[in-house]
Amino acid sequence: MSEYDYDLFVIGGGSGGVRAARISASHGAKVAIAEEYRMGGTCVIRGCVPKKMLVYGAHFAEDLHEASRFGWDIEKATFDWPRLRDIIQEDVNRLEGLYGGTLGNAGVETYKERAELTGPNAIKLASGKTITAKYILVATGGWPAQAGCEGEEHALTSNEIFHLEEKPKSIIIVGGGYIANEFAGIFHAFGSDVTVANRSEKILRPYDQEIVGKLKEMGETKGIKFRLSAPLQKIVKNTDGTVTVHFNDGGEPQTADVVMVATGRVPKSNDMGLEEAGVALDKSGAIIVGDDNKSNVDSIYAVGDVTNRVQLTPVAIREGHAFADSVFGGNPRTISYANIPSAVFSSPPIASVGMTEEEARAQFGDDINVYKSDFRPMKNVLSGRQERGLYKMITQGSDEIVVGLHLIGPESSEILQGAAIAIVGKMPKSVFDDVVAIHPSMAEEIVLFK
Repeated sequence: MSEYDYDLFVIGGGSGGVRAARISASHGAKVAIAEEYRMGGTCVIRGCVPKKMLVYGAHFAEDLHEASRFGWDIEKATFDWPRLRDIIQEDVNRLEGLYGGTLGNAGVETYKERAELTGPNAIKLASGKTITAKYILVATGGWPAQAGCEGEEHALTSNEIFHLEEKPKSIIIVGGGYIANEFAGIFHAFGSDVTVANRSEKILRPYDQEIVGKLKEMGETKGIKFRLSAPLQKIVKNTDGTVTVHFNDGGEPQTADVVMVATGRVPKSNDMGLEEAGVALDKSGAIIVGDDNKSNVDSIYAVGDVTNRVQLTPVAIREGHAFADSVFGGNPRTISYANIPSAVFSSPPIASVGMTEEEARAQFGDDINVYKSDFRPMKNVLSGRQERGLYKMITQGSDEIVVGLHLIGPESSEILQGAAIAIVGKMPKSVFDDVVAIHPSMAEEIVLFK
């Protein structure tokens, strides 16, 4: 008989925690998991999945507008926000059930309540039940950062935005990252007046700034307004239900139906007994772990956004799988954080892998080549839309090893996924050159760089 109730207790039912629990159980471990809200975590319940569904809904705005150019007459087309909102939540419920079913089929015991650490091997549930485990994995994810100014309680975050009673006529989105720019495109397509306000001059800092500049230019052409170098001062709720935002940029306050703060996410590690259990946290509240996902306490591990390494669902899943294989599968392994592909589901979307031009020049100086394709997608030509795509490839050295690939244009994320394999595999540009193009397509541009 084991001296512990479980071999592994996972706190947090998001993508990383669920993967770790399921794979650990498949290796023969006795596993339990606790989730205080809904199984599926940020991505499934209030993040990338419902957000991408909104993006799909937003695409219809431009397609319906341009349908006549393709021979379709669509009259009296209207948009019903509550209908789309509720259909999305129905699918979220479906996915939540699938997550729970997957755990049950794997033999993982589930506790639908909050769990806190009371020691290196001890957990206390909200119901008062105490549990012991040989290993504890914390996978509680992240949480939206607050506005950090007077009146911050009057602003919504990405947690609440999916549940609006009605579509706002106007919205101010505070932030310059991927969440801010994605929701700017979504609500503009739905007919809202949209302003993106950011404390600094740059938006989407991790991405190639030439590509980002293209997105900003296209957004402004569509009617999205950008208020940059505008730190928040205060947010005021008005008697008519609107909200007025005051900025420290010397400009006039701005009023809108809704203010959404999308200034980043912080690790969800507070008030769960980590420090009492001796777990070291950094200044942001992230659990400090090594490459093996182990904290400074031998029995306590962490994966996903609570470690604040790379805030991406596929990364959390890989970390959780590596943890399970290492601790219970007899296969110690780590994951690589180099050349992780990512996308911004803006309008149009951005997709990126590897070094930006700025990063490559900083590391390699003049020992790089930059190839570009600035083109107008065939669909845009026929529809009359002036919007253009821009693809960039960065190579290094005489062998022209591809070190970065950055795209903006329709379906960029779908196109980049396959190409990312070449960057991770350190392939030269000549490999791309040798591939026969699929014509006519946008994807062919990545093998036709000159």
